Amino acid sequence: MILFSSYSHRQLCQCGQVVFFDNSVCLRCGSALGFHPEQGQLQSLVPAEQAGRWVLQTDCDSDKAVIASYRRCANVDSAAQCNWLVTGSLDQDSPADLCLACATNITIPDLSQSGNPDYWRLCELAKRRLIAQLLMLGLPVKTRQMDPQKGLGFELLRWQPGEDAPVTGHKAGVITIDIAEADPAFREQIRQQMQEPYRTLLGHFRHESGHYYWDLLIRDTNWLPVYRSLFGDERQDYTASLQNHYNVGPPADWQSHYISSYAASHPWEDWAETWAHYLHMTDTLSAAEQFGIAADALSIQTDPFTQQDLAELPFHMADSELSDGFMQKVNQWVRLSSVLNVLARSMGQPDSYPFVLTVDSLRKMYLVHSVIS
Repeated sequence: MILFSSYSHRQLCQCGQVVFFDNSVCLRCGSALGFHPEQGQLQSLVPAEQAGRWVLQTDCDSDKAVIASYRRCANVDSAAQCNWLVTGSLDQDSPADLCLACATNITIPDLSQSGNPDYWRLCELAKRRLIAQLLMLGLPVKTRQMDPQKGLGFELLRWQPGEDAPVTGHKAGVITIDIAEADPAFREQIRQQMQEPYRTLLGHFRHESGHYYWDLLIRDTNWLPVYRSLFGDERQDYTASLQNHYNVGPPADWQSHYISSYAASHPWEDWAETWAHYLHMTDTLSAAEQFGIAADALSIQTDPFTQQDLAELPFHMADSELSDGFMQKVNQWVRLSSVLNVLARSMGQPDSYPFVLTVDSLRKMYLVHSVIS
């Protein structure tokens, strides 16, 4: 059973310096660093005997008879600044020498266009955080080369004169991201136009991955009837539903039933929004725990959710350990996010998590948790 597994947000270099998820070199001792996707950890690297390959410092310090060697992703010195290792089935002779995260790319932006290298770097960092979390949750992550029919692919695009503007979205396993979303000014302008309380680059990646995993884990499975009982019938006209949302707006009581106003537009969007919020919650809680922040010890009063809030779900008692662990983490999240909001306000910043979790959205999130687990 998988319960809130996560990658390491910070590690210690071999010299004892704290290093973080996106570091490729230790600033104290200069050691090369590489993120091992299967382990979910950033590791200090030592050059191997074979040119262009590296071994983990932890393996050198062990009594292993055979020590594996790895290549660093070919994008380590590119604008993407990827710090991942090439591991698993990708660790074979190939012209690209790309890690799993970079190998999911179908299209990258034109790097000769002003601003694109920085935008691409920020998009790749967000994508690596997404994929690292998906792997630690035990979810299947395969490239289009591994599985042309069901593999995950990304098109990272920017508008060019004479072309239609790229639309961030998902279709048949391919996620398109308008890399202009990496520009804070552009993103804030769109956020205000859309009257959204929250809009981030990582949020886009997480939301669109929800559509991908709906196709993979819900469509044509035994989960579909339960999904429809909570989220609604996804067979209703998607285009018409979105048009109605943009023309009329969400239902007046949407806060009671949905995690966001956009989630009310269509059952597919409700799932993708709920999925994204589940990833927000689990990753942030994991980061807090890794830095010694005990959510249960925070001095703030909240009204906890209880098992009774899941009582009407047909599957909630199938695994008491699963539901108990879920409820504990959700209540920790309510406490932690409340404190995060207070801290943000103290710095004159918007709330870190400007959402309210209701019983209906809790039940939907528990379905996401159950499917993943």
